[in-house]
Amino acid sequence: MDTTVDLDTFSSLVERPDDSARRAAEERWQEAGRPRGGLGKLEELGSWLSSVQGRSPVRPVSAPKVLLFAADHGVAALGVSRLPADGGTAARVRAVLDGSAPVARLAARYGAELRVVDVAVDADPADFPDEVVAHRIRRGSGRIDVEDALTPEETVRAFRAGMAVADEEADSGTDLVLLGDLGVGSTTVAAVLVGALCGTDAAAVCGRGSGIDDRVWMVKCATIRDSLRRARPVLGDQLALLGATGGADFAAITGFLLQAAVRRLPVVLDGVVSSACALVAQRIAFRSPEWWRAGQSSGEPAQAKAYDRLTLTPLQDQGITVGEGVGAVLALPLLQAAGDALADEAPRPFVPSAPKEQPKLPSAADLLRRL
Repeated sequence: MDTTVDLDTFSSLVERPDDSARRAAEERWQEAGRPRGGLGKLEELGSWLSSVQGRSPVRPVSAPKVLLFAADHGVAALGVSRLPADGGTAARVRAVLDGSAPVARLAARYGAELRVVDVAVDADPADFPDEVVAHRIRRGSGRIDVEDALTPEETVRAFRAGMAVADEEADSGTDLVLLGDLGVGSTTVAAVLVGALCGTDAAAVCGRGSGIDDRVWMVKCATIRDSLRRARPVLGDQLALLGATGGADFAAITGFLLQAAVRRLPVVLDGVVSSACALVAQRIAFRSPEWWRAGQSSGEPAQAKAYDRLTLTPLQDQGITVGEGVGAVLALPLLQAAGDALADEAPRPFVPSAPKEQPKLPSAADLLRRL
C-alpha cells in the first residue's frame, strides 16, 4: 500500500517507561516500613504511574481526560447490533454532549474532563459543535464484509488525526487518558481485527456486544467470517488492514495510542474496540503496551484474546459492554488512589543516579516532516 506514513518510525520513537523511577517507587514503599504487597494492586499501579511519569515520588493524577472517538460502521446495516443503525451513533454522541450519558455523569463524579472526537459519524456535521467535528474524515464507513471501510487516503488521514489528538492532549497538560468509543456495529469490526491478528475463526471472537440474541449472533458471526477473508491478505500492512476491515475510528485510535506512547502519555483502555486498536498498535511498536492499562474486562471474547496477546490484566471485571469509556472511567478512582496513597510515603525524594537531558518529544507534525 502506497502511504506517506512510515510506521517503522514508531518502533524507534516509542521507549519503555522509566524503570529507575519504578524501582525507586518500590524502594520508597519498603523504606517507609510498609509491608510489601500491603496495598495490593495500588502498589503496582503506583509503581506504573512513577515509571510513566519518569519520577518518584509519584505525582497524583490531577488532569485526567475521558476521550471518546465516534464513528458509524457499514456493517451495522446488517443488523448485528440491538442499537439502531440509522442515527444510533449520533444519538449516543448527543447524550454524551448533553451530560445524560452514564460516562458523562461518571466523568463529572470523578473529576475528569470529557472530549468527543467525531471522525466518521453518519450525521450532518452541523449537528455537533465545531470542536467535536474538527477531525472528521467522512460520514460512516464501508461494509467490511464486502468492501473496504476506507480508501487508503482516508485511512492515512484518520491515523494522522489520532496522532494530532494525542499531541493536543499532551500539550494541554492531560496526565491520563481514559479511552473509549461511540459507534453502532463497532464490536463486529473489533472482532474482525482481533480474529485476524490472533489467527482465530469467527466463532472464537464473536461476542454478544449490545446484548444480541442467538439469531443476531449468527448473523454477526457470519459477517465476521466474511470480513476475516478480506482481512487476512493484508495482515502484513497495518494501515491496509485498518482501511480494509477497520474504520476511521479504529485508524484514529491506533494513531492516537502510538503517538500518546511517543509523548509518554499514559492511557487506560476501555472495551473491545480500544483493545483491538491496541493490538494493531503493538504490531507497529512492540513497546507501546507498557504505556497502557486495561480498565476492565467486558466479557467479550475478542477483548480477552487481545489482552492475552498484549499481556495486560484488566483492573476490574465489571462486564460492562456499553463502551463509551465507562469501564475505563471506573478504573480512574483506583489510579487516583494509587497516586494519592504512594505520593508522600518515602522519607526522601528520588534522585536519578545519572541525570540526563530529556530529548524533545516529536509531535505529529515533526514526524510527518521526516517522511
